[in-house]
Amino acid sequence: MKSRIDAVRRRVLAAGAGVALAAALARFPPAAGAAEEPLRTRPIPQGSEQLPVIGIGTAIIFDFENDPVQFAERRQVIQALVAGGGRLIDTAHAYGRAEDRLGEVVADLGVRDKLFLATKFSYRADRAAATASMQASLRRLKTNRVDLMQAWNVGDENFDFGLLREWKKQGLCRYVGMTTSSRRQYDAIGKVLAREKPDFFQVNYSLGDREAEERLLPTARDAGAAVLVNLPFGRNSLFRRAGNRLLPDFAAEFGATTWAQFFLKFILSHPAVTAVIPGTDKPAYMLDNLQAGRGALPDAAMRKRIVQYWDALA
Repeated sequence: MKSRIDAVRRRVLAAGAGVALAAALARFPPAAGAAEEPLRTRPIPQGSEQLPVIGIGTAIIFDFENDPVQFAERRQVIQALVAGGGRLIDTAHAYGRAEDRLGEVVADLGVRDKLFLATKFSYRADRAAATASMQASLRRLKTNRVDLMQAWNVGDENFDFGLLREWKKQGLCRYVGMTTSSRRQYDAIGKVLAREKPDFFQVNYSLGDREAEERLLPTARDAGAAVLVNLPFGRNSLFRRAGNRLLPDFAAEFGATTWAQFFLKFILSHPAVTAVIPGTDKPAYMLDNLQAGRGALPDAAMRKRIVQYWDALA
């Protein structure tokens, strides 16, 4: 199935993606060429730091054993991210070998100081296990601190941020947060979000799955939490639904030239969203995603038009 989705996305990418990739990598390590519009950033509410709106998730795609071909391709992906002005990379201790591979790529490129690294531990872990998970993540990522440590897929309304805040005070992480990617957890995690007011909150949200709009994004905004969006392509279901269709004409009004940009710009147009972290295993896709963080975004009227168009698709 994944190969079919890749084929669809390749057909809609601009014909010059290879040229664009070469140009981006040629100017690495600077963030962007003088003639290119800079990547949009948004402030982290708990402070004044600006975070680029396009990042990358590492689940599955960075989970591999010794494979020089995959390593080289993932290295180009991270290289393209940094060259295009991106910083945010999200991973987790539970993502198999993803932290190991990411740590190796980052060390090989020498770009740790250019990145905003986020990882996770199981919210169910007791204090000793959670601490061991944190220490293992630091070793695997080859760093002495992460930028964001998150409790993963929180499903207990009584979850407490005490240990996370201790780690932050100790300098092991700069920000603390929690994540969900399941509607089943929305009620519980919403209560934690309102009570604990974490620095960051991560949630699944896409044009095809908008329930977080009503149930969690307003709560995150009220809590002063930066919002990271996972599963922005709905596990590729959005590409399957778009199929071989051309983009609607009105996509040009906010600068979307591919379906990926169409989907990502819709998410980024929500005022509560700080950044989006699509999983990306090809450098050309990374460049395509980054382009969604440049130029215009849909306004409120256009968002309604996008939703009406999407919901009417067979």
